[in-house]
Amino acid sequence: ATGNNLYSFLDYFLKYFLIISNLVFTVLGLLVLVLGMWGLISKQSFAQEKIGSIGTDPMLVFLTLGFVLTVLCLSGCVGALRENCTLLKLFSAAVLALITAQVLAAIVAYSLQVQVGGYLRSGMLAAMVRYQDDLDLRFITDEIQSNLQCCGADNYRDWEYYNCSAPGVLACGVPATCCVDPLENGTVWNSQCGLGAQLLDEFSAQSVIFLGGCLGGMSRWIEQHEGVIGTVGIIVLGVQIVTLKFMFSLRKKYDQNN
Repeated sequence: ATGNNLYSFLDYFLKYFLIISNLVFTVLGLLVLVLGMWGLISKQSFAQEKIGSIGTDPMLVFLTLGFVLTVLCLSGCVGALRENCTLLKLFSAAVLALITAQVLAAIVAYSLQVQVGGYLRSGMLAAMVRYQDDLDLRFITDEIQSNLQCCGADNYRDWEYYNCSAPGVLACGVPATCCVDPLENGTVWNSQCGLGAQLLDEFSAQSVIFLGGCLGGMSRWIEQHEGVIGTVGIIVLGVQIVTLKFMFSLRKKYDQNN
């Protein structure tokens, strides 16, 4: 009797653990989905003149991620709640595919570091071209430059949008997030601190802006935090494997009952 009660308790624990955890991630997925949709609508990305470039909109990543997360976790939640083996099989297959994809992505990224760097370079240069036109790309670019203390992809000369043949006051400049000290008097954000920076020689420019590119900054950041990144990756993968094990245990129990 004790054994049966123990197994019964474990079954209930697994069931409600999966229900609650998947419910939490379903809500999280819905929030990400709404964020992505709001971002696209607020920028009128579905307008006829903008629909052609929607494939490169960063909000599309949130929209896709939110949709996949919501559908996946909702199937796991309902499957565990209703003891539906079909939904549990769908959820198990999706989690297994996700684990496989993550492992393959890590192997490919490690094996093809040069090619991955090339894709990152192309992506950042494309974002820089649309810096003034896309608020999301501007925000991402500014965050990268200010946090990594860098400017451009390879160096500050990558800011061709601000080249000296461009019209207006931005010609020969770089964004304020490239500046060594973007705060005027230490308090007020000086959005014009990078104006004319490309006219300076490197010796003079280094006291005004960061000369190094963000690709090098990313590489250094990864090298400095590779232990933390590896630990987090192992934990995330471990949680997914444990979830898959729980799901297989529940499916086996439900199959026996049926």
